Amino acid sequence: MDHHTVRQPYQYVRTALTEPDWRRLPGWRDVTEAQWRDAQWQRAHCVKNPRQLRAVAGPLLTDRFYEELAADQAESATMPMLLPPQMLNTVAPHAPAEPQAFTEAFLADPVRRYMLPVRADRHPRWPSHPKAERDSLHEADMWVAEGLTHRYPTKVLAELVATCPQYCGHCTRMDLVGTSTPQVAKTRLVLRPVDRQEQMLDYLKRTPAVRDVVVSGGDLANVPWPQLESFLVRLLDLGSVRDIRLASKAVVGLPQHWLQPHVLAGLGRVAALAARRSVNLAVHTHANHVQSVTPLVAEAARALLDVGVRDVRNQGVLMRGVNDTPEDLLDLCFALQGEANVLPYYFYLCDLIPGAEHWRTPLHRAQHLQEAIMGYLPGYATPRLVCDVPHVGKRWVHQAVAYDRERGISYWTKNYRTALELRTPDGAPDGSATEDPLERRHPYYDPVDTLPEAGRRWWSEQSAPPGDRAR
Repeated sequence: MDHHTVRQPYQYVRTALTEPDWRRLPGWRDVTEAQWRDAQWQRAHCVKNPRQLRAVAGPLLTDRFYEELAADQAESATMPMLLPPQMLNTVAPHAPAEPQAFTEAFLADPVRRYMLPVRADRHPRWPSHPKAERDSLHEADMWVAEGLTHRYPTKVLAELVATCPQYCGHCTRMDLVGTSTPQVAKTRLVLRPVDRQEQMLDYLKRTPAVRDVVVSGGDLANVPWPQLESFLVRLLDLGSVRDIRLASKAVVGLPQHWLQPHVLAGLGRVAALAARRSVNLAVHTHANHVQSVTPLVAEAARALLDVGVRDVRNQGVLMRGVNDTPEDLLDLCFALQGEANVLPYYFYLCDLIPGAEHWRTPLHRAQHLQEAIMGYLPGYATPRLVCDVPHVGKRWVHQAVAYDRERGISYWTKNYRTALELRTPDGAPDGSATEDPLERRHPYYDPVDTLPEAGRRWWSEQSAPPGDRAR
């Protein structure tokens, strides 16, 4: 049979990456390519509020859009606004230059949906799930030193900084990362960076069972390079550490940072040391839609590989209206894998944080998507869709042990213990269960607005004040 004549659910067509023309936006008409490629120019011209967005887009966006954006910042946003020009330029790249049409395209744009939420995006009845928590994964509860989360038996997460070069609306660390918003007074790191790093290294020296360190934040692009290099060199001095993963969404949102000669030279020194010690050094980034994968992103990823980083991998987040179709996911994965040398790795279900219900997808949708993308990409480059279950950790979406579709509650088990299990005799963080923690079933929740009517009614009753509940 001729495969050219077989109609497939998804049709692969190789597509060259393109850098949208930033000069289409009134505020950037005179910006040169040299300026655009300059990391300091990018940082200095980040958009932090509706007024600055107006300076860039001007009359292309209607007054109503700016009002909706300001209202969301004042009433709902859990993250402050911060968009580098690189990221903003990937929003509505082909929109007509007529204000009403441009605004409609801008509003509908998938990158805009998670980088610049507006009031109309939020669900009017269920902006947050009743079970949402600010630190939904309880990372701070598992700190063994400030910013060092020991959640898995052989792995830790080291948060070196609480800022990023861009802020995503759905940030799972909204409790810690970024400046406070009218709705969220952020938790603060209190130690000096040098003292925090000293405590982290001291713990790792005393805990040789930890072999894998994710160095994150915030975003490593906001750690001064000499400070980051010093920490990584000391990390490599620990013979117990065999994997180091550097987390930076800036490979996608601010690739100019990772293209700076002094950063690449420093990373080359670290990569050479890692190679001599047979340590796997990789960079993890965060792209959620094919539009954000541009030639500059590919150039940055290639540069990281050229200086000796073993791999550049992507960890995206599955979000409604952004990437929740097989076509969205496969287009993104083929751009990453085939054009940008970035390995598609994970897509997480959007976490149970406040204000995220309009982004979250139900588990059954994620299960369908995992099945739909199988067989198109190479096996090693086919991303796993995972649910990061509170008190459990990452689980493939098909690993739920039970699933009540009507109420949107799935149940999950775990195969290792964390510090949380040491807090109570029965191993339950809330003291409510008596079974072995490895036998306990932990719940995870679908967005309420995706449930059948009976399920929505049940949640309405659960979240109503006791006196108002149906008898």
